[in-house]
Amino acid sequence: MTESKFEFIQGNIACAKGAAYAGCSFFGGYPITPSTEIAEYMSGYLPRNGGKFIQMEDEIASLGSIIGAALTGAKAMTSTSGPGFSLMQELIGYACIAEVPVVIVDIMRGGPSTGLPTSPAQSDLLQAKWGTHGDHPTIALVPNSVEEMFTETVRAFNLAEYFRTPVLVLGDEIIGHMREKIRIPEPGEMEIIERTVPSSDGVCPLPYASDSGKPACLPNFGKSRFHVTGLNHDTTGFPTMDPEIVARENERILAKIYEQREIVDSYEEINCKDADILMLSVGSAARAAEEAVKTLRKKGIKAGLFRPVTLWPFPKDQFIKHAERAKYIIVPEMNMGQLKTVAERFTKRSKIVPVNLVNGEPISPEHIISVTKYLNI
Repeated sequence: MTESKFEFIQGNIACAKGAAYAGCSFFGGYPITPSTEIAEYMSGYLPRNGGKFIQMEDEIASLGSIIGAALTGAKAMTSTSGPGFSLMQELIGYACIAEVPVVIVDIMRGGPSTGLPTSPAQSDLLQAKWGTHGDHPTIALVPNSVEEMFTETVRAFNLAEYFRTPVLVLGDEIIGHMREKIRIPEPGEMEIIERTVPSSDGVCPLPYASDSGKPACLPNFGKSRFHVTGLNHDTTGFPTMDPEIVARENERILAKIYEQREIVDSYEEINCKDADILMLSVGSAARAAEEAVKTLRKKGIKAGLFRPVTLWPFPKDQFIKHAERAKYIIVPEMNMGQLKTVAERFTKRSKIVPVNLVNGEPISPEHIISVTKYLNI
């Protein structure tokens, strides 16, 4: 391992480098704080390396451009923040039903509306799951370090290609702008999933046919013809109103992910096995929670941290195992209780204690620790 493999870089740049490592060849985006550095990096990298970069007129067009690029065979990505992510929701639904593999990076900031453009928040956790209408598959990854901004972006591309679905990467302003020393893997060191394409004759007459839930191939314009629509469709891709087919296809696009959770789920467990106080947290708030756990342990208080790296689908089975054993669940987050609603859904026995911060400041270990003095431990 040589020193040249290490870089001291910002989280947003690590994200862009992860996209490059995964084989991203098209980026369509619109500048928005605090994600702009991702687009800036890709605007230089892609033209020099045989890819395409385009700045669109807004976030709606940005997502439309990468959906189109993905349908031509490109690995495609965009980046944004809360207001732009809101604008993208209709096309996220389109990409879900058309089963188009794209990566959407959302570096979260304060809200609602313009909110606090340069300050940290975790305002989009529930929007990532429920922002677009209808029953749709959602994969959302939440890094909490510069290194994970790289590795989870690579994983996002792999999951998008494997499942043929949009995949979200939810950073926050702190993770996007902080700098850490990371090692950039050598080419081939991390697995990269490539696009499944039609056979040599370029024909894929049933692009949405599948025995395993995941469509067999994604035909490419210019190599084969196929139909893409936001309407409910059959295995040919053409619209249908047949109730049996509509139900089957709606169920399939969910089942292809939920029946392969071993591929999707990722989480970190720190001192969870004997925890009287279990913390549930993601992103930069989880970094503060981890420090709080260390401090409480030194004081003899059995604290632990459960950190979903894959937030959606939520790793409920593993969380429930620890939550049902704990006396209290503390949920530190930079919003008014979005992750808390998830905890409430999956556990009834433990008392849930929210720790919320929405003033644009980072949540601190001391803030989290301060609530424990009122607990009966």
